[in-house]
Amino acid sequence: MVKLVFCLVVVLYVSLCYAGKKVEVLKYLSRLNKPPIKSIKSPDGDIIDCVHISRQRAFDHPFLKNHTIKMEPNYHPTWINNNDIKVSSVMNEDGPSSSSKPSKHGTITQLWNSIGQCPKETIPVRRTKKEDVLRASSVKRYGKKGYSTFAKPNSIDPDLINQNGHQHAIAYAQGEFYGAKATMNVWNPKIHQPNEFSLSQIWILKGSFASDLNSIEAGWQVSPDLYGDNNTRLFIYWTSDAYQATGCYNLLCSGFIQTNNEIAMGASISPISQLHGSQFDITILIWKDPDEGNWWMQFGNGKVLGYWPATLFSYLTESASMIQWGGEVVNTASDGQHTTTQMGSGQFPQEGFGKASYFKNIQIVDESNSLRAPKDINTFSEQPNCYDVQTRNNGNWGTHFYYSGPGRNPNCP
Repeated sequence: MVKLVFCLVVVLYVSLCYAGKKVEVLKYLSRLNKPPIKSIKSPDGDIIDCVHISRQRAFDHPFLKNHTIKMEPNYHPTWINNNDIKVSSVMNEDGPSSSSKPSKHGTITQLWNSIGQCPKETIPVRRTKKEDVLRASSVKRYGKKGYSTFAKPNSIDPDLINQNGHQHAIAYAQGEFYGAKATMNVWNPKIHQPNEFSLSQIWILKGSFASDLNSIEAGWQVSPDLYGDNNTRLFIYWTSDAYQATGCYNLLCSGFIQTNNEIAMGASISPISQLHGSQFDITILIWKDPDEGNWWMQFGNGKVLGYWPATLFSYLTESASMIQWGGEVVNTASDGQHTTTQMGSGQFPQEGFGKASYFKNIQIVDESNSLRAPKDINTFSEQPNCYDVQTRNNGNWGTHFYYSGPGRNPNCP
């Protein structure tokens, strides 16, 4: 009888906690999902809300209450419009490809674009659903990376790596920077556990890695926990305190101000590169407006998406001290072995074009606001037998590197 009563009490307590969390989630969603002017049902199940640009979540931030939206940067260098979103399998780093299938020239798009467009003076926002938030460890942590997710090339603590489970294969440059650019091919890596992810991105960094790191990030990712599926999605991220309390993915918190009505942060992108087949890539450029200090982002062929206001940051109000390009995965080692979550294509970098993932035409914005290749570039990987990186340089692709890996294999138990 005592056991029965105890079990009933436990069930009641769990039910009340779950009900309490559901109420908290509903309140959170009412603040997060702003009233749309129009909604679009994407083929992948997403709902894209067209929200008036002045009502976006960014302006919930206390530093941005009286912020005047900038529709374009004050400083508009000519080099920000020379990017393209295109198929790259017809040309490898050494010239015309003979080992990979020729591809039709095309454009990477987001799936929701095939159904409709958001009107002018609105921005597309991926609607957050109740089940999205319920998958998170807490409402407070929804849309945030775990602590200590950065790659710290100069002083890696093996115990810390084992604790947080984040692993990287990156190239990086150190100095004084005012932006960065790269073209990366897009894949759909396999994820071992729903609470693991795989991404490829650019990091723009300054500050102490342990406590007050400022970071601006953009790229593509596969994250079942965050999105509820295994689609490859465009994403952005920012933090001003080493991922502790500030910042989030996409538009899930106040901060990034979007100005573009064509691209939805966190929405699926298509088509995807194929092993031994067509390679599709995207170009991302992030640069600092020297007049107002805001950090702007451009995606593909002249599509300026918006900006991170300078007031969000401490160190990045001046400049960045490190740029990183490459991949990151989470290894939970849930079954006592290394995860089989893939980074990039899931192939090692020595496999080369058509098999491995790449970043090409890597560039930085220097103190004279010129776009150029970095003078010195280094590489870093916690476990090269699981995920690795190799740099190269030539005339066709400029400074570039291959990276990726399968995770668990005979040399990565």
